[in-house]
Amino acid sequence: MNTKRGPATTRTGEIVERVEVSLSFDDNRLASLVFGQYDQNVAHIERRLDVTATALGNHLVVKGTPEAAERARRVFEKLYARVRSGGSALTLGDVDGAIREAEAQGHLFPSAEIARDADKPHFDQIATRRRGAVRARNAAQDAYIKALRNNELVFAEGPAGTGKTWLAVGYAVSLLEQGHAERLILSRPAVEAGERLGFLPGDMREKVDPYLRPIYDALYDFMEARHVDRGLQTGIIEIAPLAFMRGRTLTNAVVLLDEAQNTTSMQMKMFLTRLGENSRMIVTGDPSQIDLPPGQRSGLVEAVEVLDGVEGIGRVTFKDVDVVRHDLVRRIVTAYEKASHGQSDADRNPNPRRRPLA
Repeated sequence: MNTKRGPATTRTGEIVERVEVSLSFDDNRLASLVFGQYDQNVAHIERRLDVTATALGNHLVVKGTPEAAERARRVFEKLYARVRSGGSALTLGDVDGAIREAEAQGHLFPSAEIARDADKPHFDQIATRRRGAVRARNAAQDAYIKALRNNELVFAEGPAGTGKTWLAVGYAVSLLEQGHAERLILSRPAVEAGERLGFLPGDMREKVDPYLRPIYDALYDFMEARHVDRGLQTGIIEIAPLAFMRGRTLTNAVVLLDEAQNTTSMQMKMFLTRLGENSRMIVTGDPSQIDLPPGQRSGLVEAVEVLDGVEGIGRVTFKDVDVVRHDLVRRIVTAYEKASHGQSDADRNPNPRRRPLA
């Protein structure tokens, strides 16, 4: 890596220091994976970090302020290390994750001259046979994976697109494949999201499958389809509505309850007390998307309040800035969050200009 320094003038006439960082990668094929098709990953990093970058073969030149150029260097080197270990193409989500990780490390190590990336802490990861290593994309996901490792029961709250369910399924699959659990039990409350679907045809599994489809999608992401199908047939993987949990004691299992904001207080208590020996429970949900009838309190909201501070229970709260599904999704969640806060203020004072009756 080579670095050149020199002054530059901004549009306002201010003189700032700009540097030129040159990078060379050993493998042309892997470098092309890092740069992306038509250099789309390079362009994305340019926009996110306010630098200019030029890729040619296995060489890359980054220009920007010292801080921005150093951050970009860390991002490109992280991405190269990732494709070198996995060999697969990168998504823009992977790029955003590397940017967040580099930013977090920049706060810990503000000087570019000290410890190299190999000596710095990295976000935690989970690994399955099909996906290989999957690294957390931001500090919240990193805290989530650490909480899953260190607690028997973990609550994860936050908006859609933060990876709550996906990472929970991945972690559960990793425990199953490593022999730390004998069964994988995945559940959701069968509550319609503001729609009346009427009576659904088919047997029990066919009736509840539409509600559990996101869990199936995550399973097929982390496991080969034939292994998922075999697990479902043998009972190693069980997908069931919450109502079928009553009266059971779940031992030697990883148990995931998704969309927990739609449980009642009674359902949540029933579910949590199913925990048996050598088992782990993961409860995920978004308190901003409760589909229960008006006046009925969410079991998730109540549980995190009642169980706050209880030993062996972890809690991770995701924010709109932690959305990793798509940058537009993050902006949508932020807009709705702002709108809901404004509505709450109006509810507290619905007629701010109304004068009292004489």
